Amino acid sequence: MYFDFPNVSPIIFSIGPFSLRWYALAYLIGIVSAWILTKRNIKKYNLGISDEQLDDLVFYVTLGIILGGRLGYVCCYGNGYFWENPREIIALWHGGMSFHGGIIGVIIGLFLFARKYQFPFLKITDIVALYVPIGIFLGRLANFVNDELWGRVTTVPWAVKFPEGGFLPRHPSQLYEAFLEGVLLFIILNFLWKKSFVRQHHGITSAVFLLVYAVSRIIVEFFREPDVQIGFLFGGITMGQILSIPFLLLALFILHKSCKE
Repeated sequence: MYFDFPNVSPIIFSIGPFSLRWYALAYLIGIVSAWILTKRNIKKYNLGISDEQLDDLVFYVTLGIILGGRLGYVCCYGNGYFWENPREIIALWHGGMSFHGGIIGVIIGLFLFARKYQFPFLKITDIVALYVPIGIFLGRLANFVNDELWGRVTTVPWAVKFPEGGFLPRHPSQLYEAFLEGVLLFIILNFLWKKSFVRQHHGITSAVFLLVYAVSRIIVEFFREPDVQIGFLFGGITMGQILSIPFLLLALFILHKSCKE
């Protein structure tokens, strides 16, 4: 048993040379949704961030996502291609973004923002981490629609035959990630945020975000087909799993430090 891949175009509409893709829309909706919810959260808990500062925060986050995500992909998944074709580094419309790189870019952006306005760094990362799962969820749905980042060949009854995957029944690993890194992570973070202990101890929310994401990504990588230009690394380990290990270690360090304060 299997499901045929839904016949959905990755392009929503085109006007002349301009085309709006589901992936771009996912980024847009994710950022705007997080912006609105963060603004409400700041006012609800009196977190001391003005509307003007929030607008600036969104700018830093967006820039970090784009630059970090692209450079992360170039460095970790390019396999030398971009060094031979440097013009392709800025060709975002050709695809290629790394979530791990995007997170590093956001962390750098938040550090600069916190230093600019003299906010506790982990306080800002906590506020932002709450709604990052929205973007992850939408991004993974866009991966599914784009017929990319599909899973390994399987015989499970919910397997999907992806055209770009050779019409072989594969794990819909994009949907696994959408649930674990998107829906489940969102529920966990926002449940914890309601506890005053978590809000008062800066870093706990950020640590839980990194921890749940890293564990979820490592698990899903066992069902996801590795990038063709890289394949499996030593011992059948994938690049996604390797990149998740530092996040996991960092999460444990922050969690230990935050709970002791």
